[in-house]
Amino acid sequence: MNGIKAILFGAVGLFLVVTLLSLLITANPRVARMVVINTASKEKVMAQLTDLANWKNWHPVLASDSVSVSYGKITSGAGASCDITYNGKTTLVAITAVDTAALSVELRASGENDISNQIVATYIPAMNQVKVDWVATTHLHWYPWEKFYAIFIDKLTGPGYEAALQGLKTYIEK
Repeated sequence: MNGIKAILFGAVGLFLVVTLLSLLITANPRVARMVVINTASKEKVMAQLTDLANWKNWHPVLASDSVSVSYGKITSGAGASCDITYNGKTTLVAITAVDTAALSVELRASGENDISNQIVATYIPAMNQVKVDWVATTHLHWYPWEKFYAIFIDKLTGPGYEAALQGLKTYIEK
């Protein structure tokens, strides 16, 4: 009986320590990636970014044959949305705000954490380049296992954002 009490007390203590440590980890980790597009106008870049129907031209996920995309009534600007179905899961992509240099995009999937994206295009006149910054913020719950996921989120999701930005660069530069 004493052995069982010791094991139970140790397990509860370990859970409490892990939970307290997880409180030190942010619930909103950010992944940031950037690309510089040569010989491009900011308007051309923003035209690709603000119209979800154009994303198939450069975004690797939407260019894939194994993805089904259904667009909402509006495909461009604030209020535009589409549903992406991949491997049996559907993700809603919605543009929530657009201005001359930036747009905000929300990703929502059932059973997954919401992801807020901010994409900013900055024209560099001296070099005739456009710098595009993509910052994705994942909104995690307080659960310890989700908070520890935040430690690895950059390595897990960052390559996808890099591939999308490289696709945008390649598409616009041709």
